[in-house]
Amino acid sequence: MAKHGFAAMLCSSTALLAVTTAWAQEPTSAQTSQSGEQATTVDEIVVTAQRRSQGVLSVPMSITAVSGEDLSTLGITDVADLVRVTPGLSAVESGASVPVYSLRGVGFFDTSIAARPTVSIYQDEVPLPFSIMTSGASFDLQRVEVLKGPQGTLFGQNSTGGAINYIANRPSDIFEAGVTLDYSSYDRVQAEGYVSGPVSDTLGMRLALRTDQGGDWQRSYTRDDAHGARRYLQGRFIADWHPSDRVGLSFTLSGFQDQSDTQAAQLTNVILQRPVSGPQVPLIIAYPTSPMDARSADWNDAGFPLERDNTFYQAAIRGEYWINDNLRIVSLTSYADMDVHQRVDLDATSIAAAFTENRGAATSVAQELRLIGEYDRLNWVVGASYADDKVSQIDDYSIPYTTGTFSIPTGRFSRFSLDSDQAFETTALFGNVEYELTETLTASLGARYTQADLSYVACSRVGNQETANTLTAFFNILRGPTRPLPSALQIGDCLTVDATTTPGQVTGELNEDSVSWRVNLSWSPAPRTLFYANASQGYKAGSGPVLPALASNQLSPVVQESVLAYELGFRVPFYNNMFDASGAVFYYDYADKQLKSRTLVEPAVLGALEAIVNVPESRIQGAELQINARPMDGLTFSITGTYIDSEVTSDFIGYTVLGVQDDFQGEAFPYTPELQVVANARYDWRVGGMDAFISTNVNYRSETVAGFGQNPVLEIDSYATVDLQGGVTTANGDWQVVAYVHNLTDEYYWTNVARLNDTVRRYSGMSRTMGVRLTRTF
Repeated sequence: MAKHGFAAMLCSSTALLAVTTAWAQEPTSAQTSQSGEQATTVDEIVVTAQRRSQGVLSVPMSITAVSGEDLSTLGITDVADLVRVTPGLSAVESGASVPVYSLRGVGFFDTSIAARPTVSIYQDEVPLPFSIMTSGASFDLQRVEVLKGPQGTLFGQNSTGGAINYIANRPSDIFEAGVTLDYSSYDRVQAEGYVSGPVSDTLGMRLALRTDQGGDWQRSYTRDDAHGARRYLQGRFIADWHPSDRVGLSFTLSGFQDQSDTQAAQLTNVILQRPVSGPQVPLIIAYPTSPMDARSADWNDAGFPLERDNTFYQAAIRGEYWINDNLRIVSLTSYADMDVHQRVDLDATSIAAAFTENRGAATSVAQELRLIGEYDRLNWVVGASYADDKVSQIDDYSIPYTTGTFSIPTGRFSRFSLDSDQAFETTALFGNVEYELTETLTASLGARYTQADLSYVACSRVGNQETANTLTAFFNILRGPTRPLPSALQIGDCLTVDATTTPGQVTGELNEDSVSWRVNLSWSPAPRTLFYANASQGYKAGSGPVLPALASNQLSPVVQESVLAYELGFRVPFYNNMFDASGAVFYYDYADKQLKSRTLVEPAVLGALEAIVNVPESRIQGAELQINARPMDGLTFSITGTYIDSEVTSDFIGYTVLGVQDDFQGEAFPYTPELQVVANARYDWRVGGMDAFISTNVNYRSETVAGFGQNPVLEIDSYATVDLQGGVTTANGDWQVVAYVHNLTDEYYWTNVARLNDTVRRYSGMSRTMGVRLTRTF
């Protein structure tokens, strides 16, 4: 959408009314002043971003917090949906059901089960170490907190981009229950319910369940077929036990089963991997590109269902003991397990050209122990954490109808697999101290020492006899007549070769340590007023590539990346507290950014092949500004904008989407829009003895790209989406009915573009959906 169109939409939608979000503001009813007149103010959510309860206006960092009620009203059901309320956050569909998150341009694009994000995700402070584990986090929530910038001195994992902490609803002091039914476009049905209350004077429990079914929202543009259904179940059980005033134990068991369809892509271009073999794939060359609308796509699922069969569960125990009124010990113990089995179409056509089947498992054992001191002017925390994370993955690739099948001169190379096992062991010591120098001036200092050890075993394997015969002949040519392979390759043998053209497993390890830190000074000269300055440095541990490798050095790990960040920010109320403004300027010095690209390999005849590399030096600078307002009783609105300017600042030789070598110095980061704007408005009133509301949300993102090289096929256009909600609640709150429209204008947009083999494909955003949601509480 053109920028002038966005401006018109923003103005008209803001006039519509509705909800505040970012920086953790939420609307409250009008308060009565001492003079007896009705006053309006914007209240704040209480957060635990610094490991203790604080009003969000008191937290000296850039933070977005959204209440569970607002998440439900806006229809936010997963991490990716948070982009609608969090400028600076990006979520990308990777094409392999692995979400990719970035904050303020700090992100790592990886499609493997072992992908470890730059933005750490937590469920009640318990880490979800792999991106694929995070799809069930946004469920039955009290609130969500999004912390921007490097983290690690207070949270259990290092991160360079930030942290997102989901806070679940706790067991209630009295019996409560509720059920929500939601019916929307494409016959999608969502149902959610909970039961909560005390079992005894010291024990409370809560059980919440959710299901999401139906919704074949994609349609083939070459035949009568539909795709994109959801088949999703999840649940969470919490038991809180407080045997005394000083002791608290909490047990949480959560999990999900996802059997939904994997998203089908949209064909936008045909760029042959091996043009000389074009006559071998005439159907690909002649295939029509997708229409420019969200629902159109194409796929081939004959005998190969394009769906997931992924299961996840996590058990966590939190223990808390108050030594005295000022000191407490907190222990967090967790175990997570995920099994993955999913199938993905890779060519965006109805031809059986390229597809993959992913199988794998990920487990995580984590333990954190911390001692917290809370005094009148001094707050501090010291702790230690340990995590043992393991991932095994087998990806089976079939490329029977691509020019890449003919890339080896001795025959067809049509099926192969990747077999990978990785083990991550992380140990850390951390501490943070905050001291009130005066009644208005506070300083804090934190540091974290981390030892991260990675070990891995990987190789690509022969997938069929045709490929075995082709590679045996090819490797023997490369090895020469005096040094043939000891025996012909067989199905299942490793095909990854070293510099001597000897196939076999690749093993290795990467052991690194780091010291991350944060320094902060904040000044609060008046209530609800804060100015702050902080400097911090964070690290993301090195990564082992998980990709189909023909050469062993494609599987060499990359070293840890680091971000040195500087930020100045403020929060100030004005006009009798009816308005408040929040803002920040920031600068990031980014070293060794991890990136999926290509590299030259040995033997040199194999050329440049896919690998994970480090971008030596880059930087990010930008600014954020938000204004929240409650100008009259019942009316609230907010508008937030984030500007991000990213750039590679050193020589970085890489390969474009066409496989051409180039220097990417001076280019902006992929998946990093320069401008992001979120606007919300809400109006509440009484009608017929009931509470009614109408609200709107506008989300705008400027153009970006899906890779380096400035190639037009990788462009991601700017877009703006508009959501509307309205509903009524009975006077006692027992019943609520909400009607909503997401993507009101049916804006066509996409979040990712990828090229693989001979085709370029897009992953579109959701088309317009309309629905109604009914909630009954008891």
